Amino acid sequence: MDYGFLFAGSTRELTNIDPVLKVYHDCDDGIKPGQRKLKFYIPDHYISSGGRPRKIFNLGTLNLETIFKCEERDLL
Repeated sequence: MDYGFLFAGSTRELTNIDPVLKVYHDCDDGIKPGQRKLKFYIPDHYISSGGRPRKIFNLGTLNLETIFKCEERDLL
């Protein structure tokens, strides 16, 4: 199965923004409580002023069964 997503956002700020994509999932998780959580920080050179992004950040393809070193667990 192939899935994908695209998101964009805008804000009116006096200071720079630090966007983060957070992914919560239960892939290959059994019956453990809570959800696995991954954070992806969007590099500054993908942030632009104005209503439309000038550059697209491609996160690539991830197998969420993988256990990532920076992974956390969150009880939502």
